[in-house]
Amino acid sequence: MPRLEQFVVVFSQNYLPLCRVNIKRAIVLLITNKAEPLLGSTEGGWRVHSPSLIVYVPKYIRLKIAAIERTWKIPPVNRREVMRRDHHSCQYCGSNKRLTLDHVIPRSRGGSHTWDNVVAACERCNSRKGDRTPVEVGMQLRTKPKPPIHPAVAFGFSETWRESATEFWIDVQANLE
Repeated sequence: MPRLEQFVVVFSQNYLPLCRVNIKRAIVLLITNKAEPLLGSTEGGWRVHSPSLIVYVPKYIRLKIAAIERTWKIPPVNRREVMRRDHHSCQYCGSNKRLTLDHVIPRSRGGSHTWDNVVAACERCNSRKGDRTPVEVGMQLRTKPKPPIHPAVAFGFSETWRESATEFWIDVQANLE
């Protein structure tokens, strides 16, 4: 993979993983003194050359700037957020064509407009289900509907993050020995 297409893991001042940024953004953060190499992450970075400067970019950086940690709220139940959560696919058949919102337990039967009851469904499945529950029609949900999780938590569970965190802690332990 070309060097400028690599990514760097960014930690907050409190050492919480925030995001991944491309190497160009990491260079800007380092040169403007808004970030610093994370302690113990001197192994496995990249040297980036310009005509007048050589910059070492580590795999992990920590922000130095004080930022107010924003509180994250569960987003409202709306079309855009439901589609994002359901990866723009029907939760009954997997199609990504002509998507609508479906209430798993119909509102006419006391179902609520909440994260646990609203899913993305294609027009065909939504029409087939109609004013009934999935069990009555013999349809099964591909995933159980639930509220979205905090982006930092979602980032923390990704396979890439798991690999990066493991490499980082191995580097830290090696430097302590």
